[in-house]
Order: sequence, then structure tokens, then C-alpha cells
Amino acid sequence: MAKLKVGYLLPTRDQSVREEHDAGRLVAQARRAEELGLDSVWAGESPVTRPRADPLLLLAAVAQATERVTLGTAVLLPALRHPILLAHQLATLDRLSEGRVIAGMGGGFPNPDTQAQFAAVGVDFTRRIGRLQESIDAMRRLWSGDSVSYRGQYFSFDDVRITPPPSRPGGPPIWLAGSGGPALRRVARLADGWLPYPPSATTYATERQAIVQTATARSVTPALYATLCLDEDPHQARRRLRTSIERYYQAPLEIVASIQALFAGTAAEAVEWLTGYVAAGARHLVIRLAVEDHDAALEEFADQVLPLLRAGDRR
Repeated sequence: MAKLKVGYLLPTRDQSVREEHDAGRLVAQARRAEELGLDSVWAGESPVTRPRADPLLLLAAVAQATERVTLGTAVLLPALRHPILLAHQLATLDRLSEGRVIAGMGGGFPNPDTQAQFAAVGVDFTRRIGRLQESIDAMRRLWSGDSVSYRGQYFSFDDVRITPPPSRPGGPPIWLAGSGGPALRRVARLADGWLPYPPSATTYATERQAIVQTATARSVTPALYATLCLDEDPHQARRRLRTSIERYYQAPLEIVASIQALFAGTAAEAVEWLTGYVAAGARHLVIRLAVEDHDAALEEFADQVLPLLRAGDRR
């Protein structure tokens, strides 16, 4: 079994909500995550619905400030871009980081705010999944380093060659978000990894098994995107989680909790909760901290949760 890896989501959205806009601090947090022994750092994308720093530009700076950690996107929305441009950006980032990139991608959660984001950039929301799938196909061909022609329903081009090519042959691994039958089949067919956020470990186990049974021609890394709010007082933790989530998503906590993996409580309880997903098959945890002070929370997570996760994985 692969070694358990644990990553940290940079608080790009939290900064924007608080109108701080300090990209240097985000880079410093990524560097500190590496020093504390985390395996990866991640940045999300949402230019209009939940605005924040651009993930690829931010991770380019992080690539220069770190040496070891994997750099992931959680997640990009390829349907908002042309695949030539995105393939070029990701190839350059992979080259800058010497092959440390994971391209986490998604179609975009179906709600009015996300639909408005697609409309704002002139992309038909109803075609987002087709555009996502064609983008993945086109980008993988472009990452070959050869001159490529492509004919699809949404994208077509002739004799295009991007340089520099990615650091790794074939380009960065592509991880897809998603839950439910069509999304799981898409993961099994197209992805190198799976980055969901189901609210229960039981659901995770069931959906992972569906991927394993379908993805007979490829190995898919099972990951998890999870949000934690740690406090020795569980009631205080829940109050803090509500404040953070409702500010982040502009939606009631109960609605978000019915969709996403969210936890509020003590560090020991958090380890037990995450261990449930690990037992269900998760091998790379991407942790978002729902807090006010992200610097202190990162130190707390690395001190109180990370060692216990690692110890449990060795048993």
C-alpha cells in the first residue's frame, strides 16, 4: 500500500474574504508547510464565484520558495480556458517545480453562482463536462512535446507544439473531483487521481470501490479534500466552523455539511475522523483549515494531528 500523504490548502479564499490580499504570506505559509513535514500544498480556483488569488501564478511563486512539496490545484476549472493555454501554463509550472505538480480539476458544482461565473467569461455552463473531457485529452497530447492537431466538438487546432514541455514525460498527473455515477466513471476513464469530499467515510469507500472496479486499465490515486476546525471545546469548534464556512461559501453550514467532508472538534477526534477515510482507502489527504489564524492553525495541525496520522499509517 502507498504511503499516506498529507497536504495543506493555502487559504487564498480566506484572504480574499478578509480583503488581505497578501500573496507573500501565502508563499510563506507554503514554505512553512514544507518545513513542518507536510507532503503537498494546494490552491483553489474561482475567479468570480468565490474570488481569490490565481492558483497557477501563486504556485509558480511557491515552486521557487520550496524544494520538496508537491504543488496541487484543488481544483482548476479547465472549461473556463482553452486547453492550449492551460496546457502551456501547467507545463511551465511543472518545469519550474521540477516535476512536482498535480493538476486537480473539476467541472464546476451546479449552482446559480457557478453558472454566473461561466456566463461572466462567456462559456456555456451546460457544456462544461464536455469541455473538461476534451481539455484533458488535448492537454495530454500537447504535453507529448510533439506537434499536435486536434478535432473535437468544442476545441480544434492544427500543428500546435508547446514549449517548454513538462518536466515529466506525459505531463502532470490529472486528478478529478466528483461524486456520483457519471463523475466516478469519468474518474475511472480519464484520471490519475480522485479528489472528492464526501461527508462520510462509508460513502467514500463505496465510491472508491466503484472506481477500482471500473478503472481496469489505470491506477487511480485515492485522495480526500477535507475541512477541519480544531478546538479543545467541541462546541466552540462548531461555532468557529460555522463562521468560517458560511463566510467562505455564503451558504448555511448545514447545506455545505450535507455535501462536503467537514469536521469540528479536538485534534484527537480529528485524527479518528480522518482515519476513517484512510481505512476506506484514502492515500492523500488535502486539508483545509477553517480558522481565523491560519499560521497558528497550521502549526497546531502539524504538531497535534500530523504525527498521529503518520503513526497510525505505519501500524
